[in-house]
Amino acid sequence: MKAVIYARVSTREQEKEGFSIPAQLKLLDEYAQRNGLEVVKYYQEAETAKKSGRLEFTKMLEFLRGVKEPHCILVEKTDRLYRNFRDYVRLEELDTEIHLVKESVILSNNSRSHEKFIHGIKVLMAKNYIDNLSEEVKKGMQEKALQGHFPFQAPYGYMNNRQARVIEVNEEEAPFVQRAFTLYGTGQYSLSQVRQMLLDEGFCYRPHQPKIQKGSLEAMLKNIFYTGDFIIKGKFYKGKQPPLITLAQFETTQRAFGRVNRQKQVKRDFAFAGLLTCGRCGYSVTGQIQKGSIFIIIALIIKGGAKGVISGKRRLPSSSETLLSPWPLVSRLLNG
Repeated sequence: MKAVIYARVSTREQEKEGFSIPAQLKLLDEYAQRNGLEVVKYYQEAETAKKSGRLEFTKMLEFLRGVKEPHCILVEKTDRLYRNFRDYVRLEELDTEIHLVKESVILSNNSRSHEKFIHGIKVLMAKNYIDNLSEEVKKGMQEKALQGHFPFQAPYGYMNNRQARVIEVNEEEAPFVQRAFTLYGTGQYSLSQVRQMLLDEGFCYRPHQPKIQKGSLEAMLKNIFYTGDFIIKGKFYKGKQPPLITLAQFETTQRAFGRVNRQKQVKRDFAFAGLLTCGRCGYSVTGQIQKGSIFIIIALIIKGGAKGVISGKRRLPSSSETLLSPWPLVSRLLNG
């Protein structure tokens, strides 16, 4: 009978330490030789099984679905093969023998109910193990955050010192961050203008991407991390990383967002735009130009995710008097 071998460790760190994958392969190869099984494929994985969708595991399932003759799966033990329910169900759908070598168990659709029951309990135990491990990881990250250490990848302008387990300033990137806060904090420039100004002043975002993306720049300018503190899931933590800007600079930048966002350029300056409201419905009166004609629109609101005109609109002749003074527009609209 032909067989495939599946070997897995929980993390890349385990693979680097070398205490699992080679040992599993040796054990499974020897088992195949003793039992006259022909190994046709090897699948090795060094990823977490917290989530389904492991690359090598998926490749193995696709291969088994595509072969015409029966194949069996050789694996060290239960928690090496699956550690979540979806993987368990996906394997159940295959008419394939599973050899759990260290447990001396062979499972198939023809296995006795008692054997399947015991196997199901082991799957639940494996699932409980990974859930417990996840909880412990979260606790560790929370404790690290409480101590002032950011438990994730440091943002642009900083770097993670893996050996010292601290976050340090990236001297090459930090000036970019500081200049970005200075420019935008003036309230005189938009995000697009700041992007271009940084590039013109010789600040390179990344070697392969000299000009920062607008979304990345906005996220940077709204990240309190650069003040020396950080927020995780809405909770504030006092950080120990060196600040790149002061809290006052950060607050000034946040206020600038409110000012700059309101400074929208318009092709036509309609007098009293945004100030007039309809005497009947109370909604705003605004203007539009469509194909050379001026429209006055009342009560433009959002309905069902789309803009809809409540009180209607009127076409008006394009003239300097109409653009400079709102009163002819209002009188025409009110008089029908």
